[in-house]
Amino acid sequence: MSNLNSSHTHSNAYSVDYNYQIVKLFTLSATFWGIVGFLVGVLIASQMAYPILNFNLEWTSFGRLRPLHTSAVIFAFGGNVLFATSFFVIQRTSQARLWGSDNLHKFIFWGYQIFIILAAVGYVTGVTQAKEYAEPEWYADLLLTVVWVCYFLVFIMTLKNRREPHIYVANWFFIAFIVTVAVLHIVNNLSIPLRLDSTESYPIFGGVQSAMIQWWYGHNAVGFFLTAGFIGIMYYFVPKRAQRPVYSYRLSILHFWSLIFIYIWAGPHHLHYTSLPDWVQTLGMTLSIMLWMPSWGGMINGIMTLSGAWDKLRTDPVLRFLITAVAFYGMSTFEGPLMSIKTVNALSHYTDWTIGHVHSGALGWVALISFGALYHMVPILWGKKELYSLKLVSTHFWLATIGIVLYITAMWISGIMQGLMWRSYDEMGFLSYSFIEIVKASHPLYVVRALGGLFFLSGACVMAYNFYKTIATKKTINHNF
Repeated sequence: MSNLNSSHTHSNAYSVDYNYQIVKLFTLSATFWGIVGFLVGVLIASQMAYPILNFNLEWTSFGRLRPLHTSAVIFAFGGNVLFATSFFVIQRTSQARLWGSDNLHKFIFWGYQIFIILAAVGYVTGVTQAKEYAEPEWYADLLLTVVWVCYFLVFIMTLKNRREPHIYVANWFFIAFIVTVAVLHIVNNLSIPLRLDSTESYPIFGGVQSAMIQWWYGHNAVGFFLTAGFIGIMYYFVPKRAQRPVYSYRLSILHFWSLIFIYIWAGPHHLHYTSLPDWVQTLGMTLSIMLWMPSWGGMINGIMTLSGAWDKLRTDPVLRFLITAVAFYGMSTFEGPLMSIKTVNALSHYTDWTIGHVHSGALGWVALISFGALYHMVPILWGKKELYSLKLVSTHFWLATIGIVLYITAMWISGIMQGLMWRSYDEMGFLSYSFIEIVKASHPLYVVRALGGLFFLSGACVMAYNFYKTIATKKTINHNF
């Protein structure tokens, strides 16, 4: 048995020398990048309310910082959370040490961090592929591809070496996330470098084909990176924290296969009323509406896992994070298909309603379940009896919740107002409002959004402090469960 800081016994049946060092690195990195991403988010939200905060510099303009923010919170924060939790869960549920050498694991970690930095520098300096998601240029894409293949090999070989005959459901979702994201990344970023010593490249696809592939990638990045991967987190950490089995294993199987089949077709709903063929738009809308069923199946499975353990929500703020996240997952996966309906989309498209919907899922679902998973893992990884302070966890929960409510409520009101004002005509058939009048009307709601983001950022700082104090304490314990 090695040092308690890096391993512990999973159960009485097996004594496994787990590799927790790599999980620790990804956990700390997720905490750091989360604060960076939320900070940039607060800044660009403030820029929308007060344009002077662009500072008249191209590097600090909204156009440069917006993709920096989205990629920081999705790929830097969310990505590191997924690496940490998947490596943690696959070892625990397989009762096997992570496959491969420590050097391979370190390459995956440092390779991914270098990719994040290369992408961030590209966003700020304007060196990107200039698509909707402003993807990094070809050299960063190649690095990520190599890292991702190594990640897949480590995960799948650990699964192969498992001592448990059963493959736990969380691992199915992690596999779907890893494989599908690889396919999305390769196809969407197909390009030809201008020269090997140049940062410029030319995309393989152009025009409406490029738009279609971009939103096939964009929506399925949501579907597999931000949904399937984090559902894997849900299926391990909710039952573990509640100390209850998953509500329905049959429902989890139905949830898995229906979700991964239907989600891949839903991308065209981002391109309603464009030059995309109408039948493709309708297909995307139809499959999006069908997503209600598997999405809510997963939500029901997560929440009903608490059957007989609802009292734990009063005493365990970590479980409160996890269950509130699942509730937000249900709400945002109701709203998404609703907004894909063409008549609703005619009002919502290009408005702040879309921004509110995105952050309902990103902050309410992805971030909250990430926080819950990190809070659960940190004492185990560092061999501590418990977190430094559950009161601080509760404080973080309420700061985050207040921030989310302020943010999404402001964007819902602003978005619906914008949609109605844009389609308002006078008796002569002219537009009733000028663009600048609509921007002016949105201003107070942009201030509320920035305030909501500030609450959310404050909560993340409280979490980082709690982690620091937890890790710094000298008391250690063997987590034998």
